[in-house]
Amino acid sequence: MPPVPPQPVQLTCPVCSNNFRANVYTIVDVTQQPELKQALLSGQLNMAVCPNCRSGTMIAAPMIYHDAENQLFLVYFPQELNARPEEQERFIGDATNALMRSQLTEQPRGYLLNPRRFISLGSLVDTVLEAEGIPREALEQQRQRIDLISQLASALEDEAQFVQLVEQQKDALNYEFFATLSAFIDAGMQEGRADSTQILTLLRDKLVEVTGFSDIPGESDVDEGELNAAIERLATVDDDALEQAVAELRHAIDYSFFQAWTERIEQLEQAGQNDEAARLTARRRQILQIVEEIDKEAQALLEGGVAVLREIMAAPDMEAALRSSVDKLDEAFMFVLATNMAAAERAGQAETVAHLQEIERLATEIVQESLSPEDRFINELMLAETPQESTKLLRQRAAQVTPDFVKRLNELAEEQEQRGAKEVAETLRRLAREAGAMLF
Repeated sequence: MPPVPPQPVQLTCPVCSNNFRANVYTIVDVTQQPELKQALLSGQLNMAVCPNCRSGTMIAAPMIYHDAENQLFLVYFPQELNARPEEQERFIGDATNALMRSQLTEQPRGYLLNPRRFISLGSLVDTVLEAEGIPREALEQQRQRIDLISQLASALEDEAQFVQLVEQQKDALNYEFFATLSAFIDAGMQEGRADSTQILTLLRDKLVEVTGFSDIPGESDVDEGELNAAIERLATVDDDALEQAVAELRHAIDYSFFQAWTERIEQLEQAGQNDEAARLTARRRQILQIVEEIDKEAQALLEGGVAVLREIMAAPDMEAALRSSVDKLDEAFMFVLATNMAAAERAGQAETVAHLQEIERLATEIVQESLSPEDRFINELMLAETPQESTKLLRQRAAQVTPDFVKRLNELAEEQEQRGAKEVAETLRRLAREAGAMLF
């Protein structure tokens, strides 16, 4: 069977409500496309990244996984699709026939007549890993670490509860745990999820403070070049740009960072450059203050998201409660929602998962409805596949191009620059220039 290309789908970002296109694989034949196996195992397969806010969204889609070498024929149907039995059977039947025709005569085919079905993608991934020789015990340990991260993140708002949980789980807070947590932080940074990255970074820093654990992956192992670059930038940046620079480099500002900074100050003092040493000492105090403010904001975001979710879960009319809290349905809320959903799925709480998925669906719809006509138009422009298409759309709807519209484009560009999404910001700036030129 020749490689099956991905299918294009239209999505709405659950964080910023931007509409965009993405590709989804429904047939993953790693016999023909071995690179898809690593994409699945790393969590990147069918992961759509919003071009506007860089948030990652897992696309809920049925999937066939085929591996002739290990005789695996696995079928995944997400519960939220509510696919009818006849639809599932037709999907599986079509895939089975195609795979049977593609197999060589001498190759085993019996396993294709008995597909294994999954309603949890995690369970399917576990089966793939087991076929690769990774013991179930190791898989269960990783699952427990992820669940503990969710519990600790939820407990951050309550100091006493957090300390109690740390004490109860102190044996589990080992190098492997911090490696998993640091991997989540790195993934969040790469995908531009600023708020969730701040929350997880706050969690890691808080754990270091409470436990005294020092051998932190991503902390003491920070690349020396990256560390030096961060120090150089924060030492030379103007005061009015310092806060933004600290926010962008928060992941690198840790014990090792301040240790290296202090060493630089001491070297300057020994060289007799006391004025420069004094300047860097004052700058260090500024950085510490900004870091504290960033971490407080991250904790406040987390606490706000938890509080809103609790209200929604307890409300007799879930949709009405969501609509009354539309201004609070932000990235922090979505992060808390996703964290709770993942924990419920791992615990096998199907009803809770379904309830949270319905909250997610309604929240996404309500946020989209709440957008102004200007923001909806901007989303359409950002969705254009080429600059030529967006320019054409601007000219076709010239009546909507006003001074306020241009101002909004520049405001969004500035917001994206502050989030570190430079490509998105550049696109918004380009649109602002083109729209501005149309006013004259």
